[in-house]
Amino acid sequence: MAKDLSKYRNIGIFAHVDAGKTTTTERILKLTGKIHKIGEVHDGAATTDFMEQEQERGITIQSAATTCFWNDYQLNIIDTPGHVDFTIEVYHSLKVLDGGVGVFCGSGGVEPQSETNWRYANDSGVARIIYVNKLDRLGADYYRVIDQIKNVLGARPLVMVLPIGTEAEFSGVVDLLERKAYIWDESGDPEKFVVEDVPEDMKEIVEKYRTDLIETAVEEDDDAMEAYLEGNEPEMEVLKACIRKGTRDINFFPTYCGSSFKNKGVQQILNAVVDYLPSPTEVKPQPEVDMEGNETGNFAIVDPDAPVRALAFKIMEDRFGALTFTRVYSGTINKGDTLVNTFTGKNERIGRMVQMHANDRSMVDSAQAGDIIAIVGLKNVRTGHTLADQKNPATLEPMVFPDPVISVSIVPRDKANGEKLGTALGKMVAEDPSFHVEVDQESGETILKGMGELHLDIKVDILRRTHGVEADVGKPQVAYRETITQSVSDSYTHKKQTGGSGQYAKMDYTIEPLEPGDGFQFESKVTGGKIPKEFIPSIEKGFKTMLDKGPLVGFPIMDFKLILLDGGFHAVDSSQMAFEAASKAAFRQSMPKAGPQLLEPVMKVDVFVPDANVGDVIGDLNRRRGMIKSQEPTATLVRIKADVPLGEMFGYIGDLRSATSGRGQFSMEFSHYAAVPRQVLEVVKEEVAKRNAAKSKK
Repeated sequence: MAKDLSKYRNIGIFAHVDAGKTTTTERILKLTGKIHKIGEVHDGAATTDFMEQEQERGITIQSAATTCFWNDYQLNIIDTPGHVDFTIEVYHSLKVLDGGVGVFCGSGGVEPQSETNWRYANDSGVARIIYVNKLDRLGADYYRVIDQIKNVLGARPLVMVLPIGTEAEFSGVVDLLERKAYIWDESGDPEKFVVEDVPEDMKEIVEKYRTDLIETAVEEDDDAMEAYLEGNEPEMEVLKACIRKGTRDINFFPTYCGSSFKNKGVQQILNAVVDYLPSPTEVKPQPEVDMEGNETGNFAIVDPDAPVRALAFKIMEDRFGALTFTRVYSGTINKGDTLVNTFTGKNERIGRMVQMHANDRSMVDSAQAGDIIAIVGLKNVRTGHTLADQKNPATLEPMVFPDPVISVSIVPRDKANGEKLGTALGKMVAEDPSFHVEVDQESGETILKGMGELHLDIKVDILRRTHGVEADVGKPQVAYRETITQSVSDSYTHKKQTGGSGQYAKMDYTIEPLEPGDGFQFESKVTGGKIPKEFIPSIEKGFKTMLDKGPLVGFPIMDFKLILLDGGFHAVDSSQMAFEAASKAAFRQSMPKAGPQLLEPVMKVDVFVPDANVGDVIGDLNRRRGMIKSQEPTATLVRIKADVPLGEMFGYIGDLRSATSGRGQFSMEFSHYAAVPRQVLEVVKEEVAKRNAAKSKK
């Protein structure tokens, strides 16, 4: 039986660290009858933060998918992390959402991570409503946050409610459409509120904002606009339809306020999700690509009878095994079906399927277009893979993940821990595509690579506590890269005459630098069979095998092109192996002549500090080779934006806290690679030499 998808809302709740996303999710679950005792984040007892690391730090690290019901609408809610090192989680989640709730702190306003998440949501084309939380906090100012949303995010908030009182006096909200005041008592029970007329002292401001609201809404409908200009206010249903259309088209964002902690104003959010955010059938369908990654022009239409298209957007290990969170875009998946994973080409049998409520679950026998479910026990599915109909396969646009910028080495204490480490890392890599693991061939050390210091810190914590691995962790290392700055034309001949058949390969080539981000490119201009066609791929392969060891310090080399111009071969002695060997030797011969240069990751750093400490903090960032981009006052602090090399940012949080008596905060994300100054190059060379010497001793 097909479900009524107009009654579905797939939504995410996302925001800056500490704006109250998880508390808001808790309140929604309470109101929709899913939990009876409310868990608090600051007590480490929130339902959706069920990892020990989340409960201790009071932050959400992994998204938790939860299903609940409001006025017979089914809400699939994904609570996403706010911390910058986990933006990959936000990115996964946005990919599969139809709408979102952007939560902002009433006193902190638009913070750095809110900007990153907002930008991701814009890129994904996700319709959102805005919720300004924590209006009971000292320094909370709804109107100031609305200005920041306009000026900092460049977004258009559509103010739907106004607060009654502020800070300790905050008691409720005025609904502008209805001209009604909702006032809660101090019991903290979300159900205990009264509906009254607008307070006398607010009538003027309510009418001003209500006029703005209606004028913005009627822009979405010519007939409503015409009637309004003639002096007739549209019916409530027409107004709501206009707001729904403008929200869906991302022309504006309905904006609400409240205090989740005090249980005031959360019902309005739920009503807004149902009234204004799109259902699965109202969003742009996902484009399909063929097995080679080219767009086919087809789309995954939300239809239970269409061929199956489902996207795995998150993998999570728990006590029941691996859970693959999956958004079904089209078709119907039944228990026992066999689908093809279009990334691996292998078939996957669908065993148990469950609907999630945080870390509880209920079994389901089928799922159809529009559903978000978790499938238990899929072996070879990773984040971003598509599960499709075997007879009619297609891939949904794959997710793109950034490369890690930081690494640490980890050495298990003994053999038993070594075995545990291998198993645990396998699971963790499946869960988080921005987390990489490799083994250093020379030293045998295991290297963990991630998006930032906190990211790796928490991975090590999970290894120790969740998986019980005892291990020693090395100092964080920066992921340097190398590139070249000059073109070089060169020639190399590989001759080897030993007993038996010889080896011969000759190649003339040019190596030239490319733009940052272009990677390695290969082009053959050889004509007239000077090098037989079957040997040319071996030349490209030889160069590719050398990319991990640049000529300067031995870091991976990127952004250059090899152009094969000419060459020669011997009818008997030439082989694929000979040309591959020639290619490797040519790399060693020519790369040092091409002006090699060491590159370092530069981070976009966002620092919030009290006015009195601005000079000290800027001085410190300059000493760390930072480029100050801007500084601007916010309501309570000064915001400094800078580009700083990652290598200078280790341990920064401790220095910042001591410089600002604990009040400073910062976040950072990868920006770009840039050339290192000469003195830094010498330091890096020394460090690498020491590390290599230590490895050879082992």
